[in-house]
Amino acid sequence: MSAVSSISQIAGLMADPKRSAMLWALIDGIPRPTDELAMMTGLTSSSACAHLSLLSSAGLLRLEARGRKRYFRLATPQVGAAVEALASVQLGGEKARQATPLQMPMSMRRARRCGEHLGGELASELYHRLVVAGWLEGSERQLMVSEQGRAELANIGVYIDALAPNQQRGCVICHCNQWTDQGPHLGGSLGQALLKLFLQSGWIRETEGTRALQISPMGVQEINRIGRVPTLQVG
Repeated sequence: MSAVSSISQIAGLMADPKRSAMLWALIDGIPRPTDELAMMTGLTSSSACAHLSLLSSAGLLRLEARGRKRYFRLATPQVGAAVEALASVQLGGEKARQATPLQMPMSMRRARRCGEHLGGELASELYHRLVVAGWLEGSERQLMVSEQGRAELANIGVYIDALAPNQQRGCVICHCNQWTDQGPHLGGSLGQALLKLFLQSGWIRETEGTRALQISPMGVQEINRIGRVPTLQVG
């Protein structure tokens, strides 16, 4: 299937408000039964089953049978990323500006995967601290690691010069400003390297089937030391 055909097919499925609501209800990666999704979207059980069948057949949802109940979850993390990206698009017009923004589920607000880097409140706080501490300099559009930042990051095992070869796949450092966060966070190779460090160190851990990340008590302490501004709280 060509990219154009794939976009058209997926867009057609998501165009129905009830199906979009179902996908958003599953954004946190938690499997939910048919009756719960029906109640959340204001549908009868039979109508909910019809919509869920379409989404499953298209590969957007995955069915899990648990006894007599059928549970559904997003089929892949990429589906969740696509749904979140569409929800973040700001349309023009007065009606769009007055619309109430969707709220990210609480389980994903503190820390989650944002592509290949860290997103959520944790990532926004870290970005702010690195700027205040002088590790990063410049504007959001032209962000650079300072000499102090290079030395400090090397102390925790992140070597900026080693990230340079990855520039063809993305900038060494750039800001990512997702609509669901309180502010920008680090993208690019530096953002990826920090997420890898946190995972390998056991400071945060992934949960299967969701982009939500769990922060360990040690992780809070260690991440607080980055930038030397202890502002994080266990979430």
